[in-house]
Amino acid sequence: MRIVIIGAGEVGTSLAASLVQDGHDVVVVEQNEEKVAKIENELDVMALCGNGARPQVLEKAGVGREHVDFLIACTDRDEVNILACWIARRAGVGAVISRARSLEFTDSKAWARDLGIQAMISPERSVARQIEELLSVSSALEATELAGGRAGIYAFAVAEHSTLANVRLRDLTATHPEVKAMVVYIRRGAEGEGLIPSGNDRLLAGDICYVVSLREQVWQLEELFQLRKSRSLQRVILAGGGKSGFQVARLLEDRGVDVRLIELDLAKCERLSRELKRTLVLHGDAADASLLHSEGIDLADGFVATTAADEVNILLAVLAKAMGAKKSIALVRRKIFRDLDRYVSVDAMIDPTEALTSVILRYVRYPGVEGAFSLFDKIGAETLEVEIASDSPAREIRVMDLGWEPGTLMALIIRGHDVFVPRGDSVLKAGDRVLLFSTPERLKRAVESLGVH
Repeated sequence: MRIVIIGAGEVGTSLAASLVQDGHDVVVVEQNEEKVAKIENELDVMALCGNGARPQVLEKAGVGREHVDFLIACTDRDEVNILACWIARRAGVGAVISRARSLEFTDSKAWARDLGIQAMISPERSVARQIEELLSVSSALEATELAGGRAGIYAFAVAEHSTLANVRLRDLTATHPEVKAMVVYIRRGAEGEGLIPSGNDRLLAGDICYVVSLREQVWQLEELFQLRKSRSLQRVILAGGGKSGFQVARLLEDRGVDVRLIELDLAKCERLSRELKRTLVLHGDAADASLLHSEGIDLADGFVATTAADEVNILLAVLAKAMGAKKSIALVRRKIFRDLDRYVSVDAMIDPTEALTSVILRYVRYPGVEGAFSLFDKIGAETLEVEIASDSPAREIRVMDLGWEPGTLMALIIRGHDVFVPRGDSVLKAGDRVLLFSTPERLKRAVESLGVH
């Protein structure tokens, strides 16, 4: 496919790299000359310098002049993104996707629909839910919401004395019949080498296991893996009152959590105090130890740094952990910082760029699929939610009889109001929404076998 990307920031560059690797013909439009030179030197793309919202520039990229399958506008200016998409649709581009930093644009789907935009995406809401999950399940190293919050993928380490250590996956049902969950990925050893497991693989102490589970069972899993349970959230301190900080505060205060948000900008503090109902908004520096002490950092169940600077977020999260916060989370946007949680005392690093990139890639890779999509960049695996159509060749077939190659898993079935982890003898029904987990190439073949194109 021919794909035009507007913007060569972190999101645009990450998208271009993934799409080139997938074999697509990619054109990148960027105003900054240095970024144009950089992406042209590093990736096999055509790079143009110019404003992506101008018809003449889009025409140079092929819009209206050649067949273009997708245009993805992901600059940091909403107006540029929306205008570029609007022009591209009217010039005959097959599908357009716009990044939207302002939450107002994504409050309703009507904006995108009326403008002919395939999807208008803001990662702040999904990132906020991910942070909420990580705070709620204190020993989870990663967490992603599935099935509208009724299930999720959680990463747990196998504790040394856990009863799961040295147990084969096929024996988990017999040894722990109360657990309805599926281990879909295992990261093992100091280098974090991973595998999509089969029933014969054994869990070892120290393994990081990615587990699909119903939300109501996650605390049972936590006890099995880590031999402890999370207590209910009481107090969370946030640093930074931007869009992500605001979304996290709003989610947590709706749960009755004591939320304290520290922001250095006075005008922003005044606006936040009007918009948030029960959050205590504090004007100050989150690196002020005396302020953190006075607000009870040593009693906090969580500390989340969501300022505009990655380096500041990491340092603040390290400081909060050292001062007694039970769990610290840093928002990072640059790829270079993603794996630093192995070397510094921060419990989790959340990357909104990765969240946005994964959603956009789902639209490009699986244009006929309407379900939710998640991508774990650290492990190179994907999850995809697809619907079993009434004419699907998989309808009325048992999961064990699908004939999929090893390394492809069906981890969840959503059937009406019921959500469950399937067994081998589970029979697929028309209308089922199923969650698949595999590597990108295997996942494409699995989707085709279900009759989805």
